[in-house]
Amino acid sequence: MEELFVGWLKEYGYPILFLWSILEGELGLIMGGIMTHTGDMNYVMAIFVAGLGGFAGDQVYFYIGRYNKSYIQRKLHTQRRKFAIAHLLLKKYGWPIIFAQRYMYGLRTVIPMSIGTTKYPGKQFAIINLISAWVWAAITITPAYIFGAEILSVLSVSKDHWYLVLPIAGGFLFAIHTYFQKLEADFLHKRRHRNQ
Repeated sequence: MEELFVGWLKEYGYPILFLWSILEGELGLIMGGIMTHTGDMNYVMAIFVAGLGGFAGDQVYFYIGRYNKSYIQRKLHTQRRKFAIAHLLLKKYGWPIIFAQRYMYGLRTVIPMSIGTTKYPGKQFAIINLISAWVWAAITITPAYIFGAEILSVLSVSKDHWYLVLPIAGGFLFAIHTYFQKLEADFLHKRRHRNQ
C-alpha cells in the first residue's frame, strides 16, 4: 500500500499537490517539499502548483460566502463564534488578515467565507489571496526541501515506533487546538469588554 501511494505521488505529484492544497494544505506541501528534495518534483513548479491550489480553495470559500449567505447562516450556525471573530479581525486589520488567515488554525476556511459575506471587492481579495498562497507554499515547501533527508529519517523511525508517535502527535494537536480556542475566547472577551 505504501509503495503504491509513493508511486502515485511520483507519477501524479503535481495534480495530487494541487488538489491537496485546495483541501488541506500543510501536510501535502511538506510531502511536496520532500519530493523536491529527492528530485521527484521541481522546486519552483511545486511552489507554483501548491500556491494555485491554495488560491483556488480560498476563492471557492470566498464565493460560497458571497453567493450563499443564507446557506452559511443556516448550515454553519455552530461556527457563529468563528464568523464573528473573522469579521472583527477584518474590521481591525483590513487586507493583511487575508494574507495571514492561512496560518490561523480553525479560521482558515471561515475567514474567506466571512469576507465573502461582506462588500469586500472580489478582485482585490483574489490578488491578495494569490500572492498570499504563493508565499504560504514557499514558506512551507522550502524547509521540507532543505531538510528532506532529516524528515525522511524521522519518518523512518516513526514508522518503526508508531505506538510512541501517535500519542505524542495527538497530544501536540490537542495542545494547538486548546491554545487557539483560548485565543478565540480571549479575543471575544476583550472585544465585549471594550464595547461595554
